[in-house]
Amino acid sequence: MFNMNWKRITLISTIVFALFVAGCSTNNSDSNDEEDDTSLVGEGQEVELTLVNWESEIASTNVVANVLEDLGYKVTITPVDMSIMWESIVSGEADGMVAAWLPGDMKTQYEEFGDDVVDLGPNLEKAKIGLVVPSYMDVDSIEELEDEADKVITGIDPGAGVVTAAEDAIEDYDNLNDWEVQVSSDGAMVTALGQAYENEEPIIVTGWSPHWKFSSYDLKFLEDPEGSFGDEQYISTMVREGLEEDMPEVYQVLDEFYWTAEDMEEVMLDMSEGMEPEEAASKWIEKNQDKVDEWIKGIE
Repeated sequence: MFNMNWKRITLISTIVFALFVAGCSTNNSDSNDEEDDTSLVGEGQEVELTLVNWESEIASTNVVANVLEDLGYKVTITPVDMSIMWESIVSGEADGMVAAWLPGDMKTQYEEFGDDVVDLGPNLEKAKIGLVVPSYMDVDSIEELEDEADKVITGIDPGAGVVTAAEDAIEDYDNLNDWEVQVSSDGAMVTALGQAYENEEPIIVTGWSPHWKFSSYDLKFLEDPEGSFGDEQYISTMVREGLEEDMPEVYQVLDEFYWTAEDMEEVMLDMSEGMEPEEAASKWIEKNQDKVDEWIKGIE
């Protein structure tokens, strides 16, 4: 069942990508394009990257894809839910992902699939998850919440680690026992946050950093004395077994890829203001070529 679903997802993504490329084609001839591809390291080899459809991971995956494409690879990006993201790497349907939030947010998936993927380590550190509120709200800790926002926590995808942690918080904190976590999506959550913020209304959301919302709004994490949301998080890169032997240059880029929360938020902010992910990634690369040069060092 999984393979069939993945193939359908990949087929749809490939068709959409092909139409996009056709609509944006230049006057260069096909022969010139082929000549350019074969003159580069990748020689037109296909690379499949996958991700969970969060804006943070859209940003990082597009940066990596852009770097690989500049080396001559043809990259397909396929968004799926968390479990399928991990399963696709285990099965070899995908080559890698830079979207593993650990140790808390994707703990379940890591425990299930971690032994069957190659863990290349963190690509971003000092990440954080928790309950987030606008700074104008007169509350600083989860244990201080009473009846704000109609006792509703606005969440994201069902099953996301930050949502599961919020559900745990309802059990952990006596003052939240009659509260509710309302699941939605990353996009729906930030829309609700923006509307409440504009009207200075109370709202509590499941949040994580890095995220562009911290650049656009004055927000704060609520203190978590019970530890429901765990310790500091990091984002890791996972690839399929055999990638290093099959495509060593791709393996190197994924292994060396590392950036900061500020880097990610810069790309995310451009995206939030209407820039396409590919364009935002390209803009960041142009400004940070020194970092990219470290990722591709020695690749000719």
